[in-house]
Parts: sequence; structure tokens; C-alpha cells
Amino acid sequence: MLLFREKIPADWLPKVLGHLPEVLVDHAHLERKAATSALNLEKYRDLYGRVQELNAIAIEELQHFDMVLNLLKQRGIPFGQPFPSPWIAGMMRSIRNGNRHQAIDHLLCFALIEGRSCEKFQILGRELEPIDPELAKFYASLVESEGNHYATYILMARGIDDAETDRRLDFYLDLDAKLMREPNPLPMLH
Repeated sequence: MLLFREKIPADWLPKVLGHLPEVLVDHAHLERKAATSALNLEKYRDLYGRVQELNAIAIEELQHFDMVLNLLKQRGIPFGQPFPSPWIAGMMRSIRNGNRHQAIDHLLCFALIEGRSCEKFQILGRELEPIDPELAKFYASLVESEGNHYATYILMARGIDDAETDRRLDFYLDLDAKLMREPNPLPMLH
């Protein structure tokens, strides 16, 4: 179950539906970053025992990246420059130093990114059905995977330090809510 304390802004869906080519390019970059993020987590001593799980996530994210690249190619949309997400940047700026704290914070940030993706892909799967059934089916097909990554990252953080994870999750849910209320004029997933 997703724990979010703030809803997706009302202007997000119309903005995304009105700029699907840009959103698909953004999505491709997000999948690529998700793969590298999973691999980067392997540097933490507390996660050495989870390397195979992290590799599996990275591989799945790379497969999603490839799927989005194929959609771009099929639709004649050039793969372009990424634009930084103010929401993701705001989440990542809060990561603390110190091996154990940094690992927990990274895991929780990545969990919330995956959780927001799960939530937004569900909406796109439903709302795109009458407009673009192929894209609707694509987004609906990713929901379970994103939800699994969300849960896996939270469980990994709990495996490091359950009480600290609870404290930081509370912090990150508040931060997510604050950042969700900040306007973002760009058509992007996050």
C-alpha cells in the first residue's frame, strides 16, 4: 500500500496528456536512472547481501528503458535531453552523509520515486485507454513492477535499521507532500 500524504496535483494529468512525446522521453530517462540507481546501491556495505536483488531491479529497469526507447522509435519521437525534476532533486538533496544513513535515505528516496511511478502509471493506464490504448496497456503493464520495487526498497531499508527507517520514512513522506505542492510547469512524470 502506498503511504503518500499528498495527492498528485490536479494539473499533472492534463499537462502530461497534452505532451505525451515529451513525457515519453522523460520516462525513458527515468528508467535509465532507475537502473543506475539500483546498481549504485550496491556500494553500501549494508546491502552487500542484496546485490542479486539489486541487479534484478537494475535489469528490469533497463528492460523498461528499452521498451520506452522502442515506443519512441515506433512513434518517430527523437530521444532527447533530460530535464531535471524539481521533485526528485528536492528528495535527493535531503540525503544525509554517513554510510548507513546514506543507504537508508537513498533506499527511501528510490522507494518513493517507484511508489509515485506506480501511482501515476495506474492513472495513465486508465486515462489513456480511450485516447491511446497501446500506451494505456504499456503503462498498466508497469504498475506491478513499480509497486514491487517500492516495497523492496522499503524492506531493504528496514533490514538495515527498522527504527531509523520509520523515522526517515516519516520525514520523506512529509517532504514528498511539500514538494508535490510546489508548482512544476514542465510536462514530466515526476
